[in-house]
Amino acid sequence: MKTFITEDFLLNSKTASKLYHDFVKDLPIIDYHNHLPPKDIALNRKFKNITELWLEDDHYKWRAMRTLGIDEKYITGNASDVEKFIKWAAVVNKTVRNPLYHWSHLELLRYFGINSLLDENNAKEIYKNTSEKLCESSYFTKGLLSQQKVKFICTTDDPIDDLRYHQKLLKEDDSFEMKMSFRADKLFSVENSLSYSKYLQKLEQSSNIQIKSFDDLLDAISNRIMYFHKNGCRISDHGLTYLPYFETGAHNIDNIFNKLKNHKNLNLDEIYYFKCETLKYLTKTYHKLGWVQQFHLGPIRSVNTRLTKKLGRDSGFDSIGEFPQALSLSKFLDYLDKTDQLTKTILYNSNPIHNEVFVTMSGNFNDGSVKGKVQFGAAWWFLDQKNGIENQLNVLSDMGLVSSFIGMLTDSRSFLSFPRHEYFRRILCNLFGDEIEKGLLPNDMPFIGKILADISYYNALDYFSLNDS
Repeated sequence: MKTFITEDFLLNSKTASKLYHDFVKDLPIIDYHNHLPPKDIALNRKFKNITELWLEDDHYKWRAMRTLGIDEKYITGNASDVEKFIKWAAVVNKTVRNPLYHWSHLELLRYFGINSLLDENNAKEIYKNTSEKLCESSYFTKGLLSQQKVKFICTTDDPIDDLRYHQKLLKEDDSFEMKMSFRADKLFSVENSLSYSKYLQKLEQSSNIQIKSFDDLLDAISNRIMYFHKNGCRISDHGLTYLPYFETGAHNIDNIFNKLKNHKNLNLDEIYYFKCETLKYLTKTYHKLGWVQQFHLGPIRSVNTRLTKKLGRDSGFDSIGEFPQALSLSKFLDYLDKTDQLTKTILYNSNPIHNEVFVTMSGNFNDGSVKGKVQFGAAWWFLDQKNGIENQLNVLSDMGLVSSFIGMLTDSRSFLSFPRHEYFRRILCNLFGDEIEKGLLPNDMPFIGKILADISYYNALDYFSLNDS
């Protein structure tokens, strides 16, 4: 069966089609948050087959396969790559109305020119044809990025990383820009004191600072931030259930740190107080250096204890959480703003009930110093599908200014994920095209087209201070 993805896929009117094809289709991609391995990019990895490229780290697909009763052997287990692909192919048509159905066929079409629907009947042929193409240099990692006009990508990097692959790429390749983001989570992940102590040992080695006190920890953090900064980092990232806030002095931070050093577990208040005090230091430092900070708030991670023990974190056992966000978020941001130490900030929610909370919270701290200084981030994780994207855009339009939005990101571990930018841009153009058709917006193509181009590309270009070359 031929693909349903036509030139006007997701574009339900002539106006929407014109907006997409004339104003945003050919724009480059700025992907300012993803989980791609810098090593694979710097070494221009060649993939053996489409299973290795497409299924190796994609827990979206893994979840779907498990839901349909596929044995783990064919997901993360020891089945052959061709067996795994055939099992996935049999699953694809069962993902109808899930974003995987759109993404999978869009990716096959855009990268490999496959215009038929994937199923178990054509799986072997597609596996063979795609594997042959993956032998060509245009299908190594850099070629895959070039195919989608990726101008800038920002990976997610641990504070103790030596950044060798970023350094290597910078010396050898200027065809696109790859920067790192300072993913600070492990610096304040103190739920398990023994695991945290082991991480501190690694932090001591990378910073060359002996960490005996909380002040020593802050010195080590500063050392790593400056190392990242000297290597070109200008973005940080944090994954939390919620952004905690306490007045400084509510607990004794030195006593808490000593408990950690002695491998004693903390109570809940101590855990969140430690996170808060560490984040205060981090966020003030980001401001001093002119970085952008991101907060991904709301998920519950690794909730399936049995399978997480067997397969590890980031294996598809996370979900939307329900945590109070508004009060502590407002207090933390206000704490920084009181002394004018709030840097550019992007807020992402995993729970859609917080859409209105996050967009109105963002508006509280836009102070006229920077266009869109505090952003309501793109629809994230479980929300980066058609309804979720439309909801995010509508709420931002209703309660903020969608014209200043910095657009989409992949948040992905897959080198085939970049058509998600096309997916977003088509949804965006359809939303505006529909309102023009209904007389809710002026039928002025250059005016509306410029706004859509800004959202798709130019706002991010400006926000992250990138060069348009």
